[in-house]
Amino acid sequence: MEKESVKTQGGIGFVGLLTIALIVLKLCGVIDWSWWVVILGPFLCSLAFAVVIISVTVAILWFLADHKKNLLK
Repeated sequence: MEKESVKTQGGIGFVGLLTIALIVLKLCGVIDWSWWVVILGPFLCSLAFAVVIISVTVAILWFLADHKKNLLK
């Protein structure tokens, strides 16, 4: 019987790594930020990035739909 190899991918990701780095810096006294900023900062940055990407996509689709409508007239 052959062994099946199972490959899993994953890991901590950029936001998780940044959060851990900020927690370590906070605990070592290197940064004097609020715990709210240390914990929620990376998450809010990634959320803001997603909102920007979605907004740009919607704006492009809206522009293309409007442009297509003007061509059909």
